[in-house]
Amino acid sequence: MRWWKVLGAAAFVGVAATGVAIARAERQRRAYTPDQVRDRLRDRTEQASQAAVAADGAVDQEVSGATAAGRTGRVRSALLRARGRLRALAARAAARLPRGGGPRE
Repeated sequence: MRWWKVLGAAAFVGVAATGVAIARAERQRRAYTPDQVRDRLRDRTEQASQAAVAADGAVDQEVSGATAAGRTGRVRSALLRARGRLRALAARAAARLPRGGGPRE
C-alpha cells in the first residue's frame, strides 16, 4: 500500500470523526429550549458578575498599596475601576432582559 493511500484513508477518517463530533454537539445544543438557554446565560452572567466584584475588591486593595506608585499604577487603577463599572453595567442590563421570551414566534 502506498503512503498516499494511507494519508487519504486517514483524512477520510478525520473528516468522518469531525462530522460525528459536530452532529453530537448540535444535538446537545438543540436539547435546550430558548427559555432554558436564556436562564442559563443569566445564571452564568450573574456568577461572573459576583466573581468579578470579589476579584475587583482584592485587586483594588493591591493597587491601593505600594504598587500604585507612579503613572503605571494610576493607569492600572483607572482601568480596573472602569472594568468594574462596565461589569456592573452589564449585570444591570442582563437583569432587565425579559424572562418569558418575547413576541418572536
